[in-house]
Amino acid sequence: MSLACVYSRARVGLTAPLVTVEVHLANGLPAFNIVGLPETSVKESKDRVRSAIINCGYEFPAKRITINLAPADLPKEGGRFDLPIAVGILAASEQIPEIDLTHYEFAGELALSGELRAIIGEIPMTIASCESGRTLIIPEQNTEQASWVKKAKVHGLRHLTELYPHFSKQKTLPFVTEREIKEQPLQNLLDMSDVIGQPFAKRALEIAASGAHNLLLIGPPGTGKTMLASRLAGILPKMTEQEALEIAAVQSISHQVIDQQSWFRRPFRAPHHTASSAALVGGGSQPKPGEISLAHNGVLFLDELPEFERKVLDVLREPMESGEVTISRALQKQCFPARFQLIAAMNPSPTGFYNDNRSTPEQVLRYLNRLSGPFLDRIDIQIEVARLPKGTWAQDSTGNESSFTVRERVEACRAKQTARQSKANAHLEASELKLHCQLSAQDNEFLELAVEKLGLSTRAHHKILKIARTLADMERIEHISHDHIVEALSYRAMDRLLRHLTSAVAV
Repeated sequence: MSLACVYSRARVGLTAPLVTVEVHLANGLPAFNIVGLPETSVKESKDRVRSAIINCGYEFPAKRITINLAPADLPKEGGRFDLPIAVGILAASEQIPEIDLTHYEFAGELALSGELRAIIGEIPMTIASCESGRTLIIPEQNTEQASWVKKAKVHGLRHLTELYPHFSKQKTLPFVTEREIKEQPLQNLLDMSDVIGQPFAKRALEIAASGAHNLLLIGPPGTGKTMLASRLAGILPKMTEQEALEIAAVQSISHQVIDQQSWFRRPFRAPHHTASSAALVGGGSQPKPGEISLAHNGVLFLDELPEFERKVLDVLREPMESGEVTISRALQKQCFPARFQLIAAMNPSPTGFYNDNRSTPEQVLRYLNRLSGPFLDRIDIQIEVARLPKGTWAQDSTGNESSFTVRERVEACRAKQTARQSKANAHLEASELKLHCQLSAQDNEFLELAVEKLGLSTRAHHKILKIARTLADMERIEHISHDHIVEALSYRAMDRLLRHLTSAVAV
């Protein structure tokens, strides 16, 4: 047989499209050509494959070898095609037993000695292979990650010489054992009991966790904003297996380590304020996930919010609404998940304090104007974190609620939302608000009047309704009451601050 077809997978974002590796051996002057839009790393595979085949005791055919990676319009990159190319050459030259290769998929980078080296993106590849019903053969270093995918048939390969005994059934490769996912206790998470005082901020943090709302903490330095934000991940509901697998898929193409301890732990990403827009949303000639995708199903914490460049923050506006980010390049377009929960912290002025006589209202307003109105409009809860009153430090903190206690209430509230609408309140669409956030005629008139007086947008109106719905769920009340609307309106600290400064400057 001078023609062989081997299946493999490319890596395009979080997808793993099928690639057919066609190998043809023809008479003529010895040559080795790879076609099908290969990048430099794929073109270089010819030297790795030749050396690996020879060093493993096989014969490298002295013929005209043509490798076609189909489909031809799909870019191929990385060393993952080394193994399928080598298998195709060995099959076409009849150096391995004749088998039906259509039942297998191969991926792996070859060393010159024939050893297999790890690749990235093994989880999306394993998921796609499982859906196709084929058996996947990958480097043994990748099998631990692949074992997270249920019902997948995976073999781990250490050396190219192990293929002949496997296909001849002299010594078959064992299937990778499906990992039994055991829920691990959430260890090393910061606890809410460490926070002294700040009952209003703690209440806002619990509301944000219960309804998946975005949160902005405004206050002077040293009031505990960062301390509170870093404890949000510890009170969020436990992840489902599907959510954990989505996170693992993003991490697998980002060189992130996945282990049993972190499998059910929600991500907490805190990029520095010098981060670029590409670092946040992702990018590159071959687009890769950014911080917002690495925070998928978890928390994105932006400390010192006004210190971020305005254009950097504005690129978050679309992902905050849609839960995904699309990166377009000349040759391709890739979509990454980005359903993150934003929590941000900032000082109320460039000097850090409200009234220290070091900055004028114009300077403070200029400082706050680094945040665009549309970006702030997408933050549900905006609260002020005040300085601790005198005597707070002397109080006994042993009675403070732990994160475990708060998380139990949050999980009960989130379960109620899931049973009712299959999503958190913050993710309700405008059409769903009429069904799940109904108000009495009197309360509806009150809310419309408040929105008009405060000059709020329709988006802010919707967010107030969602927060009120969360407050009702926390109290296990079926209908939203007037008190819930009043409390939801109280979480608009930035609006109040900007109106006050605008009035002061106008005077």
